[in-house]
Amino acid sequence: MILRRFHDDALAQTSYLIGCSETGDAAIIDPNRDVQHYIDAASHAGVKIRLVTETHIHADFVSGARELAHRTGATLALSAEGGADWRYRYATTDGALLLHDRDALDVGQVRLTVRHTPGHTPEHVAFVVADLTASDHPIGMFSGDFLFVGDVGRPDLLERAANEAGTMRALAARLFRSIGATTDLPDYLQIWPGHGAGSACGKALGDIPSTTLGYERRVNWAFQIHDEGAFIREVTSDQPEIPSYFARMKTVNRDGPPPSPRADNPPQVDAHRIKRAIEDGDPVIDVRSTASFAEGHIPGTLNIPNGTSFTTWAGSLISPDRDILLLSDDAARLGAARRKLALVGLDRVAGWGTRDAREEWEHDIGPLEGTQRIDVATLANAPDRVIIDVRGTSEWRSGHIAGASHLYLGDLERLSDDIPRDRPIAVQCQGGTRSAIAASLLQARGFTNVANVVGGIKAWRAAGKPLVREDSTPESPTD
Repeated sequence: MILRRFHDDALAQTSYLIGCSETGDAAIIDPNRDVQHYIDAASHAGVKIRLVTETHIHADFVSGARELAHRTGATLALSAEGGADWRYRYATTDGALLLHDRDALDVGQVRLTVRHTPGHTPEHVAFVVADLTASDHPIGMFSGDFLFVGDVGRPDLLERAANEAGTMRALAARLFRSIGATTDLPDYLQIWPGHGAGSACGKALGDIPSTTLGYERRVNWAFQIHDEGAFIREVTSDQPEIPSYFARMKTVNRDGPPPSPRADNPPQVDAHRIKRAIEDGDPVIDVRSTASFAEGHIPGTLNIPNGTSFTTWAGSLISPDRDILLLSDDAARLGAARRKLALVGLDRVAGWGTRDAREEWEHDIGPLEGTQRIDVATLANAPDRVIIDVRGTSEWRSGHIAGASHLYLGDLERLSDDIPRDRPIAVQCQGGTRSAIAASLLQARGFTNVANVVGGIKAWRAAGKPLVREDSTPESPTD
């Protein structure tokens, strides 16, 4: 048996190649939109992709299953579970093999047995793997978003992201039963999950690449609760905010994801083209570091640094229906940003600008804009500043600065009209990156006295300054 793991840090997402060395056949499970690297990996391993499948209709990225099957001639296999509303609407037209609970898929001498594991989504399936050259006993499970290292998939996406009212508690109950239905599987079963730490598909995902079912039975919180009501309360509480683009991804992946955009670089643009884009309301995204952006940037641009959270905030803050201009000082950073945008369906990159565009802006149009950066000591001694905390709700509840207002970054643009424009503003998050994005967003909306708090709450704690918990009890520096 051949097993290859592909982990995409931009999505905290994992997909897999599993194959049979005897027959040269392989399957790809949960591919994202960057399909070429699966084709390259199969070629390198000396196998041919015969089957492409996925565990569920994904919410956090555009699926690559459809395109990969088309490009390789492989059989596309999709879940037929879950009810009429959340079945794949393109499955029939694409000639997909429809999967039901306990179906078996043979990839050479490797057998994948389908297990319907609803809860995260209604149609979710997992694949139990047996290497028939060694034994018909199972060796592992591709668990998708059903079971993670230390956690389970959240059941609230349909209700909170796709506006399917009343589904959250029902799916939580089904998740509880799906966990209970694993009792026939052995402790030694290896678990190969679909996500790791950093994903919004659960609330406490571990960062190691795999686990065993026996270990999870001992340490995973979800296996320790044996009352359905208590489980529902726990799994539906304190989940992280759902990125707003998740609803769009669910629909795209249900109805039929489009092929990837062309990989060639868009044309380089000058300062005047950038100015027209800003005036037309098209997003102009500066993907440089927060420090470089703060030193000087074109007014009206949004800073989303090309880091591990780029897809989350680009997907949440950029419309897929507008042309996008990217600002970057090197082609490598541009290429990485374009790839990440494509992963979440932001395909309309119409051009990019370099340092030359900034210099041209200064020469022909006007001065660049800077962003104030203040430390926590300055913030503590500026009682007139409006402090805006852009972290998630659970982070806010765990401790925040007295007098701060909580405006989650994903909601900031929609709620920015409620922020006073006649007082200086300080924006803070946990470490300083989200607040830098927020500061650039406010500046682009015309706020003129905005500062980013360097180091955020981490720096505030490190300086020994108190925080207020949700119950309004001050937190001492030693807490």
